[in-house]
Amino acid sequence: MYAVVEIAGQQFKVEKDQKVYVNRLEGKEGSKVSFDNILMLDNSGKTTIGTPMVQGASVEAKIVKHLKDDKVIVFKKKRRKGYKVKNGHRQSLTQIVVENILEKTKKAKVESKPKKESNKDDSSVKKTVAKKAVAKKKPAAKKPAAKKTTAKKTETKK
Repeated sequence: MYAVVEIAGQQFKVEKDQKVYVNRLEGKEGSKVSFDNILMLDNSGKTTIGTPMVQGASVEAKIVKHLKDDKVIVFKKKRRKGYKVKNGHRQSLTQIVVENILEKTKKAKVESKPKKESNKDDSSVKKTVAKKAVAKKKPAAKKPAAKKTTAKKTETKK
């Protein structure tokens, strides 16, 4: 049995007792996590494809440890310009072990309580909100352009 599950924005094909490295998850080492975003399930040939998710299915996993991935060197260069930049990056990861793949979760089996019938008194309690009349905004009046005055040139004698 395997499932295609979305964990931290990425899709993984997982099986029971499989170790998977995913982007850093919140939670302590040894704690259990459950993933509800199941895209596809396969149970010995019986395939269930979600639209977009399989309803009621989940994957239970245990956080083994938090760690960092190998360093990735980012080197940028523009030739003949004397431009070189060297940076490094280490991705934070979480190692998880898939403990169980469930087709139907226990939460889906909880019986729903019958709803109470609404009385007429309840409807009279509701107040209708009157919509306020919105005045239409008039476009701003255009101002006449100011006339330019030219200064008279005074001649100077030499």
